[in-house]
Amino acid sequence: MVIPPPVRPPRIKEFLKPYVLKMHFTNKYVSAQVIHSPTGTVASGASSQEKALRGSMESTRDVAAAAKIGKILGERLLLKEIPAVAVNLGREQKYHGKVKAVIDSLREAGVKLL
Repeated sequence: MVIPPPVRPPRIKEFLKPYVLKMHFTNKYVSAQVIHSPTGTVASGASSQEKALRGSMESTRDVAAAAKIGKILGERLLLKEIPAVAVNLGREQKYHGKVKAVIDSLREAGVKLL
């Protein structure tokens, strides 16, 4: 089932950031994706659940795994020519630990953060 993106007036679309970073952490895995907000589609993503990445990681849930996911996501964004990403942290996400590792490694990969 395909869910269409929400219909927004043109005035609101002017103030939306085009690409937004979303992170999700479970007890087993770390995942991050960049969403194109006007269309509501995923522009790029990386997860420690990917088969190619699981073999190269010692653990799929710690801070080192989060840093590696951020680095891979940054490389994928630069390949798709997405130079800047907005970061909206949720109420439960503080800027430390895994969240900080993902954001810092994105920054080191060369992606600008808005």
